[in-house]
Amino acid sequence: MTPPLAQEADRVAGASAAKAAVLSCLPYTILALRSDFLRAASARRQGSQGFLLQARRRDDGSDAVRVGFTCSKKIGNAVMRNRAKRRLREVVRAVLPPLAQPGWDYVLVGRPGVTVSRDFAALKSDLEGALRQIHRDRPPRAEP
Repeated sequence: MTPPLAQEADRVAGASAAKAAVLSCLPYTILALRSDFLRAASARRQGSQGFLLQARRRDDGSDAVRVGFTCSKKIGNAVMRNRAKRRLREVVRAVLPPLAQPGWDYVLVGRPGVTVSRDFAALKSDLEGALRQIHRDRPPRAEP
């Protein structure tokens, strides 16, 4: 029989291990500041049929991946906007972790009539394609 204090220590250690496992499957944080959304809007953009992906590399030394979601009133009323954002969040959960680059911000912008009604598998393939396009090697810009 294990003494009660040892049982308590084992229970706490198991809980912290389970908590670490849950936290390890969330490799990104959510953007909340307007300034971060504006910086992403002025960087790379990749349109897809279901949404617009805006992405920028942060040069702040952090490897964190940050993601933001936005839907304008063009999408519809609050119910439709929230539905579109929920769908975008789920697409990001399913696709982003293996394809994201460390130190990048991503913003997904919903499209009117499409983000809510488009097939979920098609939204996932849209995000995969958009991420590949954003991160493909580009030739340097010519100086004017």
